[in-house]
Amino acid sequence: MNDAPHRLETGVTSDLSGRNRGRPLPRVSVIIPALDEGRSLSVLLPILRSMSLGQIIVADNGSTDQTQQVVESHGALWVFEPRRGYGAACHAGMRQLSPTTEIVVFLDADLSDDPALLPDLVEPIAAGEYDFVVSTRAAHLRQPGSMSLPQRVANRLFPWLIKAGWGHAYRDMGPFRAIRRASLEAVDMQDRAFGWTIEMQIRAVELGLGIKEIPVPYRRRRGRSKISGTVLGVLRAAYWITRTCVWLWVTKRRRIRRGSST
Repeated sequence: MNDAPHRLETGVTSDLSGRNRGRPLPRVSVIIPALDEGRSLSVLLPILRSMSLGQIIVADNGSTDQTQQVVESHGALWVFEPRRGYGAACHAGMRQLSPTTEIVVFLDADLSDDPALLPDLVEPIAAGEYDFVVSTRAAHLRQPGSMSLPQRVANRLFPWLIKAGWGHAYRDMGPFRAIRRASLEAVDMQDRAFGWTIEMQIRAVELGLGIKEIPVPYRRRRGRSKISGTVLGVLRAAYWITRTCVWLWVTKRRRIRRGSST
């Protein structure tokens, strides 16, 4: 299904937004990795609660602020993951998915993405048109200062590496994304650090999933970033993303052979 149209819309899909606003999404679960994001979660969670989602799961990566209290006071599911790492937190959230979940959304806790656009990512999957929808932080929709120079460089470099190694032209590695539950299980995520997003996108290509990118506004995050906010954080993330990409390239033939034999 990799020949499914790979379209980039010219703006936020207002028609989908209007059609989905206020409609319950009981088979959609949202996973939010978090580390000391109590303040932003106090704003984010009420917005998500208004959508009547099946689950809101906050995977806490060792917060020392009021994250747990905020999550539980807003009726979301708090999950503790002691192992540090973006992928470790996301994977901990996946382990708590309800058996009735059909679509999984990943969303950062820092309010850099607009949670009100969640139905726009879910709708193409719910309609059976796509399996995997990724947000694209288009330059004309980004708030000034929302992405650091290293982030902008990475968002050019790593999609280029995916195109060179797998032939698919992604435009971004936006963390705000939705994927069909069955597709997520087939992807079989292995990374537990910062290679999580690129692994999902590469594996989606390898499995021939129907992929769609939707441009979304991107805002300055609330609070200091644990990744782009420090030189060490940037270097650590770049290392893990590069390591994951190289590992997936080196093991690519083995996965293809294994897939063709099943």
